[in-house]
Amino acid sequence: MKYLNLNQLSDKLGGRSRSSLYRDVDEKRIPAPIKIGQRLYWVESAVDDAIASAQQHAA
Repeated sequence: MKYLNLNQLSDKLGGRSRSSLYRDVDEKRIPAPIKIGQRLYWVESAVDDAIASAQQHAA
């Protein structure tokens, strides 16, 4: 299982801003992060699944 930090997630999603990413979380477009220690991480496979689901709904 691979974890993405905020910068890696932003890069994966085309350079989206921090506020846009958290808006996406609030609107359930991407999964919520998990806290490990003092930092937040996203599970890459869950993000990939959310992207694939969004692409299917858009088609």
